[in-house]
Amino acid sequence: MPTAIVVYTGELSTDAEHASSGTVIRTDAPKDNQGLGRTYSPTDLLATALGSCMLTIMGIRARTAGIDISGTKASITKIMADQPRRVSELVVEIEVIDRNLSKQDKSALEHAALHCPVAKSLSEHLVQTVRFSYTNPLY
Repeated sequence: MPTAIVVYTGELSTDAEHASSGTVIRTDAPKDNQGLGRTYSPTDLLATALGSCMLTIMGIRARTAGIDISGTKASITKIMADQPRRVSELVVEIEVIDRNLSKQDKSALEHAALHCPVAKSLSEHLVQTVRFSYTNPLY
């Protein structure tokens, strides 16, 4: 069974249906590449996949350790290059909700994020800049 079925709908747009759930994600070419920029571009999805994967794997690590990191956020900035046109760098800023995390907990969560499957699947030529900050939810 395929993971997704993608249909080109015209005007530089696609509809991608997740085969097992039926959820649909629409993409559109970005304004800087002949598109209308109405929604995610395929390269936006690449950037988003990295942030989502990092948070998911951190969540698994946190759950295993009995830690609550709900509310943790990742902000991803995609940097494009030309010749050939490609994503050259992804800057990921992860703001972890810190409910009295130990240094060991923080280290384990950061290791989990940096070793998520998407991060490990991307080309070594794509720079991944990842920064972590910790915020106490009581302030």
